[in-house]
Amino acid sequence: MHWKSRLLAAAFAGIGLAAMAGTASAAGPTCKDGAIKVGAVSTVTGPADFSEVPKATQAAFDAVNAAGGINGCKIDYTIADDKADPAVAAQAARDLIDNKEAVALVGSASLLDCAVNSATYSRKKILSVQGLGVDAACFSSPNVAPVNVGPYTLSTAMAYYATNELKTKKLCAFFIIIGGTQEAYKKAIETWEQISGQKIHLIDLTLPFQGDLTPYVIKARDAGCDAVLTNQVEPQVVQLIKTVDAQKITGINWLFLAPGYTEQVAKALADTKQPIYVGTEWEPYTEKNSAANAQWIADMQKANRPLTAFSQGGYLAAELFLKVVASIDGEVTRESVAKALHDMQPLTNSLAGSPYVFGKAKTHSPMQATKVMKLEAGAWKVETPDWIVLPQAK
Repeated sequence: MHWKSRLLAAAFAGIGLAAMAGTASAAGPTCKDGAIKVGAVSTVTGPADFSEVPKATQAAFDAVNAAGGINGCKIDYTIADDKADPAVAAQAARDLIDNKEAVALVGSASLLDCAVNSATYSRKKILSVQGLGVDAACFSSPNVAPVNVGPYTLSTAMAYYATNELKTKKLCAFFIIIGGTQEAYKKAIETWEQISGQKIHLIDLTLPFQGDLTPYVIKARDAGCDAVLTNQVEPQVVQLIKTVDAQKITGINWLFLAPGYTEQVAKALADTKQPIYVGTEWEPYTEKNSAANAQWIADMQKANRPLTAFSQGGYLAAELFLKVVASIDGEVTRESVAKALHDMQPLTNSLAGSPYVFGKAKTHSPMQATKVMKLEAGAWKVETPDWIVLPQAK
């Protein structure tokens, strides 16, 4: 092994990345002043807290730095809090790009970063390996490629699971629409229709973020839905199922997206008999004995970080970025990182069911696979041990 490859192997060993050292070129990456500057724009305070995502990215970078960095280059990582405020988000991005001279954005997780800053990222020619893509713009920008499946592709995947595995004939969808997400959810259902050859039985885009859900569950019952797909988050998932129980409705499979996959939801709904399914973004994080989770668990425990799905996203973003940087032959700059991400071959990781690739497309949604969990007596059980991978639409 070349001496620089041995250094890379040593650097990556701290976070279980030794195997990737072999992907490095003979010369390897270099850097000015011994540092590679990287940033993240995330919602840390305000209406949501996604800080676990970039903090897991930070933990992965810290481990590499502790082992000597990449060819001696340490990752200088800055997490900027956008507070879910568009003006703050724009300012945070400009500061990372212009003042801190970030070569890339890695592990971002925000309610509005992509919508606010995608045009800036394109103009500044900087790419973002998003740790958690939330808003629709994260999946429709040439400069952003999330490492998560995202709510729109996951909606298609859960609808595909309902028809393929649950043999659903009358699939209904109730979506909360925030900002410019309406077209993205409608497109998700259209894609399922193209894949399955079926038509949606009922779609309702008026589901409220707060308020009485009784009219909606009655509507689903009266329409004869045999499965209902919604994009509700943790408290609304609990509220919906408790409303269903109060109305004594039976015979409907209830399908939710990743935000419903929490231990709090499992505990709150321990007594329900409703069939409840959720789709995951990555390998189910509650499966502590999963071989796919082993390295992530070891590295997060070493860094004293919580074992949550959010931390999987941040960790995965860091791992993929480090592999791409290790492939650079020469100075690590914004231009060389962008070129490496544009030209990269698909990278596999046990945490995800799809290979990750950035590429040169105008939009990016590389993650196309999910595992389905079922809630049984207050505990999440893996319903599909194998990944459900979306086929191409017809």
